[in-house]
Amino acid sequence: MTIPFYAKSPGNEGYIKNMKVVAFHDLGGVMAFQMALYKTAGGKYYLYCGSFKGAGYNILDVTDPADPRLVKFFEVCDPKIYVAQSTPKVQVADDLLLVALGGGIPYLHGVAYEDKNIGGLMVFSLKEDPENPKLLSHWETGVQDGMGVHRFMYNGGRYAHLSSDCPGYIGQIYRILDIGDPEHPVEVGRWWMPEQFSDGMEAGTYPVGHHDEKDWPQLHGPPYVQDGIAYCGYWAGGGVLVDVSDVTRPKKLGQLKMMPPFSGKLAGARCHTFLPLRGRPFGVLTNEGERFASWNKEVIESSANPGAQPMNNLHMIDVGNPADPTLVAEFPYPEIPAGYPYPNFNTAGLNGTQGPFGPHNIHEPMEKPWLEDNPNRLYCCYFHAGMRVYDISDPYYIKEIAYFMPPNPEHKYFEVPMPGPLLGTAEDCIVDDRGYIYMDTYHDGLYILRLLA
Repeated sequence: MTIPFYAKSPGNEGYIKNMKVVAFHDLGGVMAFQMALYKTAGGKYYLYCGSFKGAGYNILDVTDPADPRLVKFFEVCDPKIYVAQSTPKVQVADDLLLVALGGGIPYLHGVAYEDKNIGGLMVFSLKEDPENPKLLSHWETGVQDGMGVHRFMYNGGRYAHLSSDCPGYIGQIYRILDIGDPEHPVEVGRWWMPEQFSDGMEAGTYPVGHHDEKDWPQLHGPPYVQDGIAYCGYWAGGGVLVDVSDVTRPKKLGQLKMMPPFSGKLAGARCHTFLPLRGRPFGVLTNEGERFASWNKEVIESSANPGAQPMNNLHMIDVGNPADPTLVAEFPYPEIPAGYPYPNFNTAGLNGTQGPFGPHNIHEPMEKPWLEDNPNRLYCCYFHAGMRVYDISDPYYIKEIAYFMPPNPEHKYFEVPMPGPLLGTAEDCIVDDRGYIYMDTYHDGLYILRLLA
């Protein structure tokens, strides 16, 4: 029996249901993170891949999804100087490519906290040549060697909505840039939770260190703007709705805290993404799980093991009244495929220790005509449960309809301690207007998928 073309070796083929793999690309050994699609006036499709660890981004021609072509890796700075550089997030609209700049995290990226990076946002023009973006500007956050800009929204027009660090504040806050003149971006508005204003606190009263900050309100993002309202995944602050009809003075409308009982302990962003469903009075709010490969091995094996982990999940929220967002349904646990070597995903690969398993990134349409915008379907990269696709036409009866769990990587793209086996892990996804699903992975490359029905 022949093995699939995307298998790593016999017996390491992954698991698939109601989907097919159209293509695979190793991206030249550079692990991708968020991706952005661009469709030219001539009908060509380009994919820009932010880098999980690296000082630049990959450009692929995906006009033929069955034969993706790597154009180049585009460096934004000198990786020998900016050792901790990460370019994790990208957005494309109005012939502009926006690239987030930030620092890496030691247990994820194998860097040190003292390593240097540049922060902020770079703006490139794609109009002249999408294979050779032209740098127009670099906006700085003002925090040296900080986390920089994380997840953000730009769907065209004047304003980019950022999750960004900022002098005088704890963690990421909401900052709004006017890029009407893309060569001279200007911040025009910002919003934050009161607990984030460190300049208003006495020294020692705010959290210090990555894990302490997880239990503090801060914006993971993106601030997803629809009809003048920004839907914000705000870590320990839950899901927050902000009125941005006047971008110079954002105002809080409503908030739904999810922690407790959801998330906490060793998980990632307590609330990660808040996605409104176009034309429907509902939104999907997510808690981030975690890649098991990023765990500290000593924590897993020591007597200090934190024990049971709070559940991380996808939640259906009624947002018909923005002042009163209400949890109305939970998404089902991902289906365990036949023949999977573990009884569930929480203990997979951890020798029986329970992990903070849960979802990661979801497809975000962002009003771009070359992206699928189906308010009755949700695509989710669910870490080592792979790509999961849901029918959400009935917000109270959510059904999983397909999945693809990629094969396990057989080598690491960069050095980082591993607490157990390196599992195939889905990171981020984007879906184009032709129905092709682009999914990148941890220590692996890019898979291009399609639903069978």
